[in-house]
Amino acid sequence: MYGFKLRYVKKSVLLLAALIALILAWSDLSHAFFTLITVFSGILVCGGWLARNALAQTRGDDSRSARVATRPRRERTSRPRRERTSKAQARARRAEELHPEETVTLSQEREAADIDHVFAALDNQLVGLVPVKSKVEEIASLLLVDRVRNRFGLQAPRPNLHMCFTGDPGTGKTTVALQMADLLSRLGYLEKGHLVHAMRDDLVGEFIGQTAPKTRRILERSMGGVLFIDEAYYLYRGDDSRDYGPECIDILLQVMENDRDKLGVILAGYKDRMDGFFESNPGMSSRIAHHLDFAPYKLDELVAIGRAMLDRSSYYLSAEAEVAFRDYLTLRMGQPRFANARSVRNELERSRLRHAHRLAAEPERSRTKDDLMRLEAVDILASPLFALAEEPVPAVGEAAPRR
Repeated sequence: MYGFKLRYVKKSVLLLAALIALILAWSDLSHAFFTLITVFSGILVCGGWLARNALAQTRGDDSRSARVATRPRRERTSRPRRERTSKAQARARRAEELHPEETVTLSQEREAADIDHVFAALDNQLVGLVPVKSKVEEIASLLLVDRVRNRFGLQAPRPNLHMCFTGDPGTGKTTVALQMADLLSRLGYLEKGHLVHAMRDDLVGEFIGQTAPKTRRILERSMGGVLFIDEAYYLYRGDDSRDYGPECIDILLQVMENDRDKLGVILAGYKDRMDGFFESNPGMSSRIAHHLDFAPYKLDELVAIGRAMLDRSSYYLSAEAEVAFRDYLTLRMGQPRFANARSVRNELERSRLRHAHRLAAEPERSRTKDDLMRLEAVDILASPLFALAEEPVPAVGEAAPRR
C-alpha cells in the first residue's frame, strides 16, 4: 500500500518541479525561445513514453511466445485419425474374439451373417441345378467355419475365392455369380459384394498400349466384389501371334495372386473350350479353386422355368397352351443355338406379343382379368418353328422347293 502511495508522490513532485521550471523560464527567457524549448521538450517526452510502451509490449510478446514454445504441441500428442481408427477396429475385433472355453453354434453364425437369404434367392430364381447349389452350399460352409475359427483366434490361410463356371448359355451362370458375390460379402470376405461383367472386348485392346489400361480399369471397378469374365477362352488366341490377350492374362494372374483378398474372379464359358484354355494357360488353372459345371436343363425343368417367368409377370399358360409349349421346347432343343432359359424367355416374350395382338384384334369385345393373364395354345402354335417342322425333308438329289 505504501509503495502505491509513494509512486504517486514521486509523480506529483516531478509535475510540481516541471511547473516551477516553466514559470521561471517564462519570466527569464524570451517568449519565442521559451516556446521553442517547450515544444522540443514535449516531443522528447512523448517519444520517450512511446518507446517505453513499445519495449514493454515487445517483452510481453516474447514471454508469451516462450510460454507457448515450452507448452507441448497438440499435433505432437494427438494420434493420427487412421491410427485411432485402426486401434478401434482392433479393439472391436478383440471384443468379437471368443474365449477358448466358450461355445458357438453354426446356426447362430449363419443367422448373424444372413446368408439364408442367398440360398432362398437361388431356389426361387433357379430351377434344378442341384449339383451347383450343393457346391455353393459347400463353399458357404467352408467360409462360415473359417469365420468361426477366426473368432477363436485360430489362424489359417485365406480360402481361395476364384472360380470357374462351365456350361451352355442360359443355364444360370450369371445368376449364381450374382448370388455368390452377395454371399462372400455377407460372410465378410468381400467389402462390397458387387458383380462386374466383362468380356474380351472390355479387357483386350486392338493396338499396342491399350490392353493394360483397359484391364486395370476393369480390375479397379471389381475391387471389393467379383469380376465375372464370360467366354474367358477368347482372351487367348494361340493362332494369332499379334494378339494382345496374353498381356491381359498376365495382369489377371498377378492380381488374382496378389490381391486375392480384395476380389474374386469367375471365369465362365463352354466346358470343352475352358478346358483348352486352361491347358494353354496352366498358371490360370492353378489359381482356380472351385469348378462348377452347369448341366443343360431337361424338358420338365424348362417348362417349370417358363411357368415361373410367367408367374412373376402375372401370366399363366392354359392346359392346352402348356402342351403346346412342351411341343415347342421339344423341337427347339434340337435346333442350333438353343440357349436353355434364355430361349424359354424369348419364346414367352413372343407369345405375350401374339396374345396382345389377338386381344387387340377384337377391340369391342369385353375382357376379364383372366383374359389378360391367360396365354392360349394359339399363342404358342403361331411360332414359325412348328411350320418349319412340318416341311417335308427333300430326298437325296432333289432340290428344296423355292419360296
